[in-house]
Amino acid sequence: MFGALLDAGKEAGKYLGQSMRLMVGLPEYDTYLAHMERTHPDVTPMTYEEFFRERQEARYGGNRGTCC
Repeated sequence: MFGALLDAGKEAGKYLGQSMRLMVGLPEYDTYLAHMERTHPDVTPMTYEEFFRERQEARYGGNRGTCC
């Protein structure tokens, strides 16, 4: 019983941590790599730098010169 409760707590903590990182804009490169390997094995994944840049542009609008 306690083992199942501990496992559920660990799983909840994993998702809570992932949600917090997404809320503050930290990209999940490991998740991206796993997705690419699983669903697009024939495509070369972006490097961390490319991935980070792409996520920043997606979040903040890239080269848009306006604030609002």
